[in-house]
Order: sequence, then structure tokens, then C-alpha cells
Amino acid sequence: MKLKPCIYYLGLSCFPISIMALLNIFYSFYFDYLLNIQTYIAVLFLSLIVGFNLYNFGKKEKENINIFEQIFTILLIYFLISFFIQIPFYFSEYKVSFLESYFESISGLTGTGFTIFENIRFLDDPILLWRSSSQWIGGLYFLIFLVLIFSNKQLNFKLLDLTYNQENKINFAPNLRIVSTRIFFIYLTLTILIFVIFLLSGIRLFDGLNLTMTVISSGGFLPTDSLDNIIKTNYQSVSLSLGFIISILNFYLLYNLFLKRENLKDHKEDLYIIISIFVFTMIFYLLSDFNILQSLLTVLSSISNSGISITSIPNNYGLYFITLTIIGGCVLSSTSGIKFLRIYILVKGFLIEIYRLVQPNVILNNKIMFSDKKITNEIIKISFLVFILFFLSIFLLSGILLIDFLDFENSFKLSILTLTNTVSSDIYSMEKIEFVNLSSFSKISIILFMVVAKVELISIFILIQKVFIKN
Repeated sequence: MKLKPCIYYLGLSCFPISIMALLNIFYSFYFDYLLNIQTYIAVLFLSLIVGFNLYNFGKKEKENINIFEQIFTILLIYFLISFFIQIPFYFSEYKVSFLESYFESISGLTGTGFTIFENIRFLDDPILLWRSSSQWIGGLYFLIFLVLIFSNKQLNFKLLDLTYNQENKINFAPNLRIVSTRIFFIYLTLTILIFVIFLLSGIRLFDGLNLTMTVISSGGFLPTDSLDNIIKTNYQSVSLSLGFIISILNFYLLYNLFLKRENLKDHKEDLYIIISIFVFTMIFYLLSDFNILQSLLTVLSSISNSGISITSIPNNYGLYFITLTIIGGCVLSSTSGIKFLRIYILVKGFLIEIYRLVQPNVILNNKIMFSDKKITNEIIKISFLVFILFFLSIFLLSGILLIDFLDFENSFKLSILTLTNTVSSDIYSMEKIEFVNLSSFSKISIILFMVVAKVELISIFILIQKVFIKN
């Protein structure tokens, strides 16, 4: 494994944190929040110093890195960047330990939304903005990571071949800097678009800014204890729904829309998930007492792996929305979960095999609906592997959480939400969990699983295989 190229890219990843810290410094000065401004100054200089040193150390040997080095670098980025992000938490007046502040930073960077703070309304505005910014940065990193991994010919995911023609794919340059720049400008444009929509709907400026960074990154941090304090009208609910939909859609689709390409007919996955959202919404609407807008928002919040909601859901619907979080959004989106396309492949493959048991010699249709793309046995195997790894991880983490005397139901649900990077809320019929009261071992375990889930479970196992299995 070539370490210097990895260190080079690790150095590059430090500079967005410097920008994030600079914005917080300006905000603190402008609104006279000077109590802990030195912590953001410290992050600014520390990230610049570390970033430049790592950049200079590796730039002479920078080159294309293979898939194993990419995954390794991604993991290093998550753990290093979280160290910078945790500094304002650790040195704040809220008296949190290093592990607790690091837990908060990982939760933000992965877009999970678990928090060690018991009363969000008592936090000052710079800290709230810092939490939301960590989600936004994490969403940007995640999109870059996904694009790099799924476009790498060494990793045979085979998912993109089902929904896109070659000419519709992003023309990736071998230079990570160029790829990252393209993604950054699209991500920033979408962020500004959602922010403007929120402002036009009447959401308060500060709340709108924080909520925008939460929604675009499929995160769970809010600048208040409840979404009810932000979303108060139907117009605001509609604007929030639009934000969720943008975060669920495939990045390739958004990219092609920005390029004004006319050939968008191959973006079948986005069509399927919009149809599915409509179906899931109607099911909940018909079975519950909620109106259509409340039903839509709750469904979108679960599929986007955000978990925030303006409604309290009865206990008997908790499993329904947990299932939606497991499904997740499109393959190349800021959402987590198994991903919608993989679920479709598994269901289709299952039905094919069942039918073959009855009529072994029959020739079956193994194509994607409304498409000429075929689902091969190899694609089914990979999707099944992801599915198995996901549920094995759930049971492993559930067993660990039982140490903290959580009952099985809550530990099981919390494990699912951890592995889908979804905030625990009333949607999932869970008891309120005070993460600050969990044991150090449970906190460390959740930290590791939040990161592992975000970078794709199968990627981690590929890296393990590379390191420990020589042949």
C-alpha cells in the first residue's frame, strides 16, 4: 500500500474544515459570541498546519490510488477530520469529555444525528452552527467518496451499469482535485437552492441555514429540540419535502440536469424511488389518521435517513418506518441504508428463484422494469452480500448495546439507526436514549459502526480481506 499518496489526499481533506472554522469565526464576531471563539481559531490554524504538512509530505509522490488505498484514505479522513470538529465541543462550557465530543463530531460528520447534549435549546448559536456545518461537510465528503468508489473499475459493484449508459456518467478525471471541485459546486448550488426555498416559505434565517445543512446531507442535527419549532405552516412542510427529495435523488441525475443533458431516460432508479415514495405515503395515509402532507414528510424523512419529523408516530407504525430507513435512497445520494436499487434486485432475484422452483425450464424476464438492462447472478450475489453483512452488523452491535441494559427492542432499533446513519426519534417508537449515559465501550462501538456504515459495509470487508488475506 502506497502511504504518501494517501497522506496527500488526507491533507487536502483538512482545508474544508479551515473554511468551516473561518465562517464560524465571522459569525461569532458579527453576532458578538466571543466566549469560545478561540476554539474556532484553534481549529482554523490547526487544520491549516496539519493540512499543509500532510499535503507537502505526499504531493511529490501523488498518483492515482487503487480501491484499497481509497477506502483506507476515506477511513483516515473520517477519524482525522472528526478530531478537528470535536475541539469546540470539548473546550466549550458544556463540560463534555473527549470521547463525548468525539462522538458528537463523528455523529455529525456521518450525518447520523445522535447527540450527547441533553438540551439543545441551551446551546449557543455558534455551537449549533458548528454541528450543522459538520453534517454539511460530511455530506460533501460522502458524495466524493461514493463517486470515487463506484467509478473505480477495480471494484465490481455493477450497480451503475443497471441504470446508466456510459455517456450519461460523469467524465471523471484521474485527478481527485478536479472531481472534488465539480461535486463541490453542484453540492453548494443545491444547498443554496434549498436555503432559498426555506427562506421563501417563511422559515427564520438561522433555523433555515441549519436545517438546510441538515437536509442536504441527510443528517439529523437540529438547531432546536423539536422540528415543530421550525416548521409551522403547510408551505414550510412542502419546502422541507422538496429538500428531502433532492437529498434522496441520485447525484448522477442532478449532475446531468446541471449540464442540461437531454438524454435522461436512463435514470430509471430515480423514477422508481419517486413512485415508491408515493406508494409508501399512500399506504401510511390510508392506514393512519395523519393528513397527506404529514404522511409524505414522515416517509421522506425515513427514506432520506434523516429521521426528523414534525409528527409523533403511534408505536404500531415504528417498524414500518424502520423498514424505510433500511431501504434508503438512490445508490449515489447522501442517504445511507442498503439502498433502494439493491432491495429491488434482491426482491426481483427472490421472485425469479421461487418461480424456477415451480418451473425449472422456464425462461424468465430478469430485466430492470422499463429497461433493457439485465440483472445478472453476479449483481444478485453482491446485493445479497451487502444485505447479509448489514444484518450481521445489526446483531453484533445489538449484543454490545445490551451491556448498557437497554432492552432488546431498543438496542435492536438503535443498531439499525446506527447502521443507516439515522437519528433516533419518535418516528421509530423508541424510548428516548441519553447517549451521554452510555458506557465508553458502547460509545466507541457506535462511533465505529457509524463510520463503517457510512463508507459501505462491503468496502470495509474488502479492505479487511486485502490486509489480512494474502491470496
